[in-house]
Amino acid sequence: MNKKNFTIIGVAGYVARKHVNAIFKKNNNLFSALDPHDNVGFLDSTFPNCKFFKDYERYERHLHKNSKIIDFLVVCSPNFLHDSHIRLALINNINVICEKPLVINSHNINGLKKIEKETKKKINCILQLRLHKDSKKIKINKNKIKEIVITYVSPRGSWYLTSWKGDKNKSGGVVTNIGIHLFDLLYYIYGKPDVTKVFFRDNKTASGYFEFGKTKVKWFLSIDKKFLSFSKKKITHLREFKADNIKTNFSKSFHDLHTLSYDKILKNKGFGIEDVEESIKIVNKINSAKLLLFDNLEAHPFLKRMLK
Repeated sequence: MNKKNFTIIGVAGYVARKHVNAIFKKNNNLFSALDPHDNVGFLDSTFPNCKFFKDYERYERHLHKNSKIIDFLVVCSPNFLHDSHIRLALINNINVICEKPLVINSHNINGLKKIEKETKKKINCILQLRLHKDSKKIKINKNKIKEIVITYVSPRGSWYLTSWKGDKNKSGGVVTNIGIHLFDLLYYIYGKPDVTKVFFRDNKTASGYFEFGKTKVKWFLSIDKKFLSFSKKKITHLREFKADNIKTNFSKSFHDLHTLSYDKILKNKGFGIEDVEESIKIVNKINSAKLLLFDNLEAHPFLKRMLK
């Protein structure tokens, strides 16, 4: 396979390093990158010749000039900029790889579908939990599963709420920014939920309930470290997906999933815009839903303990 040229928007961010590592592991080339922040010295160990831009206008001209030799533009920018950066790639006839969430609002999807069709380029979405080995086990056994309990506590410091991630208009809030992969995984396994209930939602925490046929799902998401004390173990993160007796810890066996995602994308088998559309609609519904009173059969154990 010939080496592909990649460019990244948002290369200084945490998640971009996973993409850079995947590009390197698949023996391809990071041709250029854009970020208003210049703490990108980590590139020297993998792509020392990468052209780096801080100025958006200069980067735009660079893309236009080199569009014929750039194969993929990787979008790792803040969530609210994804739509415009995807469009920037497509109008320059460059394929896209976009981090989650593809967009914050589902009403942006039809416009992206249209420009994707017009340019005949593909928007590839990173949905790495679908590739996790345990996800496949759950999908195979889905009709036997009676209850799923999702507990996802991934603590963030005070910087989080001060940054764009703490602004719901820019990130979509904790449900979109933190929960999108988990809700996508549920959709991948079961399809659209028959019942959606939201019991609690603020800028750090959200919890609710789904029904997929006979399968009942209790979920709890938070960036607040105090909830780690609800676990019996001494841990720094709690990323657990329990489907009856199948217990998956997404803190483990997680680091190579971006590389596996790239492997599929490079074989033209990546997840497209049609794969991600419903999960965006699900998080939009959760974010706009009226908060309901819960009964003990529907509530996540952490929620019941929190509201005692």
